Amino acid sequence: MDERVSAAEAALGALIRERAVRYSAPPNLAPRIGAALDAASATQRPAAGWRPAVMAASIVAAMVMSSATTWYVTASQRQAGLAQELVASHVRSLQVDHLTDVASSDQHMVKPWFAGKLDLAPPVVDLTVQGFPLLGGRLDYLDRQPVAALVFRHKQHVINLFVGVPSSSGVSTAPPAMQGYNLRFWRDGDFSFWAVSDLNATDLGAFERALRAALR
Repeated sequence: MDERVSAAEAALGALIRERAVRYSAPPNLAPRIGAALDAASATQRPAAGWRPAVMAASIVAAMVMSSATTWYVTASQRQAGLAQELVASHVRSLQVDHLTDVASSDQHMVKPWFAGKLDLAPPVVDLTVQGFPLLGGRLDYLDRQPVAALVFRHKQHVINLFVGVPSSSGVSTAPPAMQGYNLRFWRDGDFSFWAVSDLNATDLGAFERALRAALR
């Protein structure tokens, strides 16, 4: 039985080899296949290495975003804390009748009073002509640093202007309003300025502009 099957398979193979249609490959087929394989290999190798790179970049981006979010939240909390200090100092100066340590509208008396009490003598100007007369000054503390508090008045409103060097903690700004009080912040030269008052925002902005112009 096995011999007959083997003989039949041999005969069939011989018939196929004799009658089957043969096709010859084009002469440039082999180089084309080789080039295609090389291109596929070159494309796949970077792709294989790209996944860890993408993953690493994603991790770094996530870390950066997390750090930025943490910094933003922390900075916002510090700024809110600074605003609370500003308002508290302003209210305290009105309540305990300690508005000034040196009461004078003469800038030449107020400025020398701070000599030796601060690292830098604050710039002092009288803005009576502009509608913001100087009442005097006192020594205060802000963000755990001694600062000059210059006191001005506009009609029946008191303005506390805190003048100090930029904060070492990086907190140098404050929200525009808190607890019903308006605040203004700016820098000029070596100093940072924080103005606090129950004066409306428009008039407090006018005070800032007048002071900036006088200090030029």
